[in-house]
Amino acid sequence: MKKIIVALLTIAFLGCTKKEAVTQLDLEPVKKEVLKAEEDFKVMAQTKGIPEAFYTFADSNAVIKRENDTLIIGKENIKLYYSDQKYQSAKVTWTPDFVDVSQDGSMGYTYGTYVWSIKDYQGKEREFKGVFHTVWKKQSDGSWKYTWD
Repeated sequence: MKKIIVALLTIAFLGCTKKEAVTQLDLEPVKKEVLKAEEDFKVMAQTKGIPEAFYTFADSNAVIKRENDTLIIGKENIKLYYSDQKYQSAKVTWTPDFVDVSQDGSMGYTYGTYVWSIKDYQGKEREFKGVFHTVWKKQSDGSWKYTWD
């Protein structure tokens, strides 16, 4: 009986040791990939428009939280949401202040500050500032798409 217990403890110990011995993925290059996706997303919003950028960088199951805690779920619904005329001339810029990624490099997140400029119904430019939080998911082709914004 003692031999069985010793054998089981040895197996358990070796199993734990093997898990601890797995080398960690170097996460700095992955963080840079997420920041590059964030920058490309922002540039597209500024050059090709907000609707195209939010559609292009959305994961198929993306969710965005907007006005009064409304959730817009799915890439196609995000496209529909941003098809509103007010977003055709709106401008947005943002700066990530922090980025982190999962240990396996498949997910990441950023947060920072944003500034929206939009014309109200009288044509007056209005500016809104705040904090954003974006969750990114690495796609099978190696690109990054947001799943939450």
